[in-house]
Amino acid sequence: MPEPTKENEAPAPAPAPPPEEPNKETEAGNAPPKDEEEGSPSIALPPGLGSRALERKDSEWSLGESPATEEQVKQNTNSELSTLFVEKPQTGTVKVGGNISFIAKVKAEDLLRKPSVKWFKGKWMDLASKAGKHLQLKETFERQSRVYTFEMQIIKAKENYAGNYRCEVTYKDKFDSCSFDLEVHESTGTTPNIDIRSAFKRSGEGQEDAGELDFSGLLKRREVKQQEEEPEIDVWELLKNANPNEYEKIAFQYGITDLRGMLKRLKRMRRVEKKSAAFAKILDPAYQIDKGGRVRFVVELADPKLEVKWYKNGQEIRPSTKYIFEHKGCERIMFINNCSLTDDSEYYVTAGDEKCSTELFVREPPIMVTKQLEDTNAYCGEKVELECEVSEDDANVKWFKNGEEIIPGPKSRYKVKVEGKKHILIIEGATKADSAEYSVMTTGGQSSAKLTVDLKPLKILAPLTDLTVKLGKEICLKCEISENVTGKWTKNGLPVQEGDRLKVVHKGRIHKLVIDSALIEDEGEYVFTPDAYSVTLPAKVHVIDPPKINLDGLDADNTVTVIAGNKLRLEIPISGEPPPKVIWSRADKAITEGSGRIRAESYPDSSSLIIDVAEREDSGVYNINLKNEAGEAHASIKIKVVDIPDPPVAPNVTDVGDDWCIMNWEPPAYDGGSPILGYFIERKKKQSSRWMRLNFELCKETTFEPKKMIEGVAYEVRIFAVNAIGISKPSMPSKPFVPLAVTSPPTLLAVDSVTDTTVTMKWRPPDQIGAAGLDGYVLEYCFEGTEEWIVANMDLIDKTKFTITGLPTDAKIFVRVKAVNAAGASEPKYYSQPILVKEIIEPPKIRIPRHLKQTYIRRVGEAVNLVIPFQGKPRPELTWTKDGAEIDKNQINIRNSETDTIIFIRKAERSHSGKYDLQVKVEKFVESASIDIQIVDRPGPPQLVKIEDVWGENVALSWTPPKDDGNAAITGYTIQKADKKSMEWFTVIEHYHRTNATITELVIGNEYYFRVFAENMCGLSENATMTKESAVIAKDGKVYKNPVYEDFDFTEAPMYTQPLVNTYAIAGYNATLNCSVRGNPKPKITWMKNKVAIVNDPRYRMFSNQGVCTLEIRKPSPYDGGTYCCKAVNDLGTAEVECKLEVKVIYQGVITPGEPLFLAGQQQVDFPSAGSSCKVYLLT
Repeated sequence: MPEPTKENEAPAPAPAPPPEEPNKETEAGNAPPKDEEEGSPSIALPPGLGSRALERKDSEWSLGESPATEEQVKQNTNSELSTLFVEKPQTGTVKVGGNISFIAKVKAEDLLRKPSVKWFKGKWMDLASKAGKHLQLKETFERQSRVYTFEMQIIKAKENYAGNYRCEVTYKDKFDSCSFDLEVHESTGTTPNIDIRSAFKRSGEGQEDAGELDFSGLLKRREVKQQEEEPEIDVWELLKNANPNEYEKIAFQYGITDLRGMLKRLKRMRRVEKKSAAFAKILDPAYQIDKGGRVRFVVELADPKLEVKWYKNGQEIRPSTKYIFEHKGCERIMFINNCSLTDDSEYYVTAGDEKCSTELFVREPPIMVTKQLEDTNAYCGEKVELECEVSEDDANVKWFKNGEEIIPGPKSRYKVKVEGKKHILIIEGATKADSAEYSVMTTGGQSSAKLTVDLKPLKILAPLTDLTVKLGKEICLKCEISENVTGKWTKNGLPVQEGDRLKVVHKGRIHKLVIDSALIEDEGEYVFTPDAYSVTLPAKVHVIDPPKINLDGLDADNTVTVIAGNKLRLEIPISGEPPPKVIWSRADKAITEGSGRIRAESYPDSSSLIIDVAEREDSGVYNINLKNEAGEAHASIKIKVVDIPDPPVAPNVTDVGDDWCIMNWEPPAYDGGSPILGYFIERKKKQSSRWMRLNFELCKETTFEPKKMIEGVAYEVRIFAVNAIGISKPSMPSKPFVPLAVTSPPTLLAVDSVTDTTVTMKWRPPDQIGAAGLDGYVLEYCFEGTEEWIVANMDLIDKTKFTITGLPTDAKIFVRVKAVNAAGASEPKYYSQPILVKEIIEPPKIRIPRHLKQTYIRRVGEAVNLVIPFQGKPRPELTWTKDGAEIDKNQINIRNSETDTIIFIRKAERSHSGKYDLQVKVEKFVESASIDIQIVDRPGPPQLVKIEDVWGENVALSWTPPKDDGNAAITGYTIQKADKKSMEWFTVIEHYHRTNATITELVIGNEYYFRVFAENMCGLSENATMTKESAVIAKDGKVYKNPVYEDFDFTEAPMYTQPLVNTYAIAGYNATLNCSVRGNPKPKITWMKNKVAIVNDPRYRMFSNQGVCTLEIRKPSPYDGGTYCCKAVNDLGTAEVECKLEVKVIYQGVITPGEPLFLAGQQQVDFPSAGSSCKVYLLT
């Protein structure tokens, strides 16, 4: 693939880049503005991109197209091995301040959308958030080749930009990545030989540095050459006729800095001019003139009577000394005298309603160097002035040192002085570093000269002298030389670093090295070396010091603590010059140096006391004495031998819960010579040998509460004491204990039944029982107004239902129940309100399931199992009848319970069909309901099948319906034919509804028999009825006379095949009403409530599918009850069907209306609704 673009390696550098323009430079990931896409030549080019940026298609930088090179094609072919990449970014090199681009390409033929691309530096740095002045990310899409191009451009690279980079591309489950390196080298400081005019920038649109010089990277050491005169070149003509790929080259060669503006003008001028009726000859596309010159604009009119007006940038030009107008026949001429840069603009002339325009470019003449710079020699510290003259006063010039631009400023050593045409570079206090080649550049020339700065001869006026000082005193080394130059101090050959103690002083020709509070390490040989001279001034410093003992590393009382059994090596730093003699002693007994258990060791800067195996008896005071010729020193050190504490006694477990216990213990008898810091606690299961630490932070108290134990498992605990030395041995384990807990309270305590003397309660087991299990329940009650709870069951009961007996009638009691296990009784579960001891009569109510409100259909042989729930207290009496007669219990099984009744038929027969009536009776209250059961079977065959007529290849058949329809409607017929020769039957027509049919496409010459099966919802009849005669399809031709048939009239007035059924709904739950209707033409369906049409009501939804009409009522309320009507209308008539809807409210488990159980503190509220009734019972 192509190598990355490198600005510094281009054959000729580009002009300095314009400042960033947010409105003209597209940021990473964003499409270019519309006006820039349509006028791509007007887009500013980033520096260093060269023609390659101009060739990139559909890019924000696109200025033209160019075919791919052979090298690109070859490298793209090699990149096809990648999963997604067709071209990967390659490693590149750039110089500091240069630009470089990295390009990745992804083929989009198999991609439905744009892939996601990320650029990284190193492993994790996402460069998307770093886009800005020095980094730009761009993406383009070439529609012809369907290739996405992703580009990362680094602008004005710095040394820290070097490193490893990575590009990652992802698309759905596909992923590809590529790593590459960037190397950034130091700039050489030289520039190629270029046209100096390219360093100038013209006044541009929004550029901050418009009109200033930019010589960075353009200067090169070269000799001053007399510029040869070149022929006048019209740059505008070059641009107008050049290929877009050559724009940048021409702009660089001829010093065009406002290339962006010129390209905009070029685009406008390239528009094809329509043939003008007013102008016989129009203005040239552009004119070019030198500053101060005269330009002539000429147009020729087709009609000399037309009025002509001249404009500049949209403003009309009036005649003046600057603008002169002439008329010569049909020619109209305008002269502009003494052109200046302000005249560089767009001009147009109007004649009638037409106009023609042109562009005028004014060139500024270059500034020449009239007096060259001269080579100069100077001494260090002197003031240096480099002088030159240019062709114009106050011209803008640039100064360079070894090719690097000199920027004068308040903090700069360089000053620039301008006196008319004279320009002077001033260097105050020159140094050898100022020796270099200095250059000055203008728009039309340059000059250079060498500056050489040498040193003056050096004399030593006062050398350094050797010093001997005491420790802590000041060291001052002083010397004086003949020149005011800086120098370097070294100690023993190493540079001296300034700090708080060490100061280096330089005042004129005097140099000092001052060290406050001299130390032993300050002793050595010091040398001062003046900068730029080979002269050295040496001196020796000697420091003396009396002996000292440094006990800073010990406690305030000089106590050293050692653990028994460990080795003690007490190292005491000492000092003194010369090194002192050391003597250790204990109780006036000297400790010698040797191989004993307690011994001493001496070193130049320290002395050590060593105890190999410390014992408790080694505790005591040890003395150290130092002596040398400068003095003596002594100190006392106390050594304390400590040990781990004794183990505590076995802990006691005082209280136990479901997963916790409380334990306490006594401190150990001996603390090991160090205070007890705390305790560690461990536990284990009794049957296990694995102990587990319970606390990782020391327990400061002598009591602890272990938690998170398994209920019902035996545990043991033990204790460790901890002091500063370590952890004691464990205590003896505690006595085994088992965590147990009571259960949670029973749940769902409710009243099951109430009589005049008893109350039956029921409940559910506790949610949490635990390891202790559940032994039983205790039921307690107390009378209203008292606080004495009476146990209803003396012994624990296992069941979750119990009857409290012997209660006085009309009394009110509160009830609670507890669960009991080995850990004790649980928290009680209370019934929420007092219970009245009085039997309540609940009127009966039958709850017919929804699917039984319509005819219940089963096939012969299937089982029938119907469950009918009901309500009523006391237990109601149930009576079943079939078609008004008593049910034969030998054929139909009836099972009754307190809440429901069941009809069970093991094998249904057609004789079981009929209407079943249920009557529920509670004292004088009676409730009844009916269920229709239909047992169906396959039908019998049709009664008679006849051949009505035979003609041609056709046979007309007719038959009569079967005598036995299987207790279900006949849904169709199946007709079969058989050739008399083979008597193999083939189905001709299926699911045929009529009782006559015409069989066609029979084979001439064959003889056929026909048979017909009847069909209902259970299937085809077992047998078929066959024609007695056969139908012969004669071979000889017969004249067939078509019978005349009258058109069958299919029109029909609306008729409901399934009416609406009275039903009820539960408030808050959706309800539906269904019916079926037929008619031709298709009738229009209208739903009404209480004779009022339902229109655009969001609470109702209406459906009609294959004649089935459905009305859905969303979350009905009591007000939705009433009489609903479905009305069907067509041209032949009208049909209506009605039903009643009753909406019931569930409150505390009681369904209303009806006669519900009245709870204490309730009242009845009626909701009136036309055609219905609803009642709700509210708490007062």
